[in-house]
Amino acid sequence: QVQLEESGGGLVQSGGSLTLSCAASGVIYSSYVMAWFRQAPGKEREFVASVSWRNNKKTYTDSLKDRFTIFRDAAENTVSLQMNNLKPEDTAVYYCAADVSPDSSPAAISAYDYWGQGTQVTVSS
Repeated sequence: QVQLEESGGGLVQSGGSLTLSCAASGVIYSSYVMAWFRQAPGKEREFVASVSWRNNKKTYTDSLKDRFTIFRDAAENTVSLQMNNLKPEDTAVYYCAADVSPDSSPAAISAYDYWGQGTQVTVSS
């Protein structure tokens, strides 16, 4: 059983930066993949980025990879998302997720077994 808790969301002006953090309780095995997704109002949840706990391999959605960076702290069981040059279209609830037996695309929502409650990010123009 893994519990995930996000923090760090808030209101930021366009062009600003935020760092989201996800604290995982329970054992995080090296096989896990941890990820960030987001869901804007009226839209489907979409993949943002993922990181392999085993080898730190990172995967990004193409449209965000120049502005967002995912990183993990294995000692602290946290995965974070550094977001730079934020735009109003980045406004969404951001979710942390864990895939305990990755065998498919890290971008697939259905691959993830555990989810946090989400943290709101609002970017004003």
